[in-house]
Amino acid sequence: MGSYWRGFALAFVAASFCLAHGATAQAGCVGLSGTADGVDKATAVSRSQNALAEAIQEFKAAKRLGSVSIVPMRAKPQPYWRTSVSSNLYQKPDIVTSKSHTICWSGVVSPTVCTSGAKICW
Repeated sequence: MGSYWRGFALAFVAASFCLAHGATAQAGCVGLSGTADGVDKATAVSRSQNALAEAIQEFKAAKRLGSVSIVPMRAKPQPYWRTSVSSNLYQKPDIVTSKSHTICWSGVVSPTVCTSGAKICW
């Protein structure tokens, strides 16, 4: 009878480790970004940060996530009219807050285009 309980206890401990490992495996992180343009840098920064906030909310809703941690992440620029942004077009300095990293450049049609990025983990 004692070995039965020992075996049961061992199986319970093993199952607990599997469940704990499974919960950890479901946790993850993803990088998100939002891009917007504006007539000036302040407007483009604000719009891109709003686009990022919307992307985060949409991701949380799609994944049915409650709270997430958000840290700034330098995202790859997402230009509208070109395939890449050359280094001479960037408008420095970058804007870094506690929840986003925003890079801006001179656009083709708009004076300024910005991409804000963040990494969210759950």
